[in-house]
Amino acid sequence: MTKKEKVAKENPLEVTDVTVSRRARLQDIAKRCGVSISTVSRALSGEKGVNPELRRKVQEVARAVRYAVPLEIGGSRIIIATSRAAMIDYSRNQFTWYVLQGVQERARMMGIEITTQPITDSDVSPITDLMQSSSVAGVIFLTVDDPVVLDAAAQFSKPVVLVNSDDPLMRLSSVLPCNRSAARLATDYLITMGHKQIAFLTCPGRRTIEQRVEGWRDSMLSHQLACDAKKVIAVSDWLPELAERAICEAMQNKRNRFSAILCASDSLAIGAIQALNKLGLKVPDDVSVIGMNDLPQAEFLDPPLTTVHLPVQEMGMIALELLQDGMSGTTGIPRRIELACSLVVRKSVAGI
Repeated sequence: MTKKEKVAKENPLEVTDVTVSRRARLQDIAKRCGVSISTVSRALSGEKGVNPELRRKVQEVARAVRYAVPLEIGGSRIIIATSRAAMIDYSRNQFTWYVLQGVQERARMMGIEITTQPITDSDVSPITDLMQSSSVAGVIFLTVDDPVVLDAAAQFSKPVVLVNSDDPLMRLSSVLPCNRSAARLATDYLITMGHKQIAFLTCPGRRTIEQRVEGWRDSMLSHQLACDAKKVIAVSDWLPELAERAICEAMQNKRNRFSAILCASDSLAIGAIQALNKLGLKVPDDVSVIGMNDLPQAEFLDPPLTTVHLPVQEMGMIALELLQDGMSGTTGIPRRIELACSLVVRKSVAGI
């Protein structure tokens, strides 16, 4: 036995040139763990009959030596569990549609079948039943914040990935836009254009949306501008007509005179523009408006809407990659991936 091999056997998690100088093999892991190659193979493939403690040790060594687990996932099935919020969005806007497009595009490349399953009233039993099938490799939860659902998902034996939401306790991997920096980016732009009285129009309730409020507040505070509660205008749903009504009421109050409105979504921005037109105010000459999402209709508004582009389709693609990592056992640590967003400048913002 060489000196390096002896070190590897005595301390299996210590990475040496035995495994990093070339592609790691099952033999390398077997030597480090002091077991047979067949045992390593069974431990990594999830077969029964392997002691749980030994399985964890084998998986840890595999990760330490960067062993790429051969994984044939073609023909397997992925469940996409959609919340009520996701389905409502699907029928009104394109956000959910683009996420699903991203997942389906990557799934086609991998030869994976997609099954969509709605979640109603915090009931995850249909998902649990589907997960019992040997053909189901994992589940993607789309726009799910319900703590009951998250608690249940954290107990699943197969990989779970959240899209457009995250787990506050970091038990589950997730991918979503960096909502906080996205809102700050938009607010910073308004401030560079000379605006100081900037309102934030939002529909509260989801943690991801609260992060957008925080981003607006971050920017305002960093420029020593007032960002009190009076500047946050809330509606109960993402409908343009509710946004229109809320802005009309806010702007008719003489104490609320804003030069710009940052909206938590493009749909709210549409309502804001409608309200300003009804009040006889011109966009952007009198009041500037910015949306978030960059939905297709944004560029066809009058004026074309300046908005924040969210990498929605990319979120779906990355979600499937995270799920694949969980299926292969390449990482056992949940990850939260936040994607950068970009400002799309059109005609709804003017300098003052």
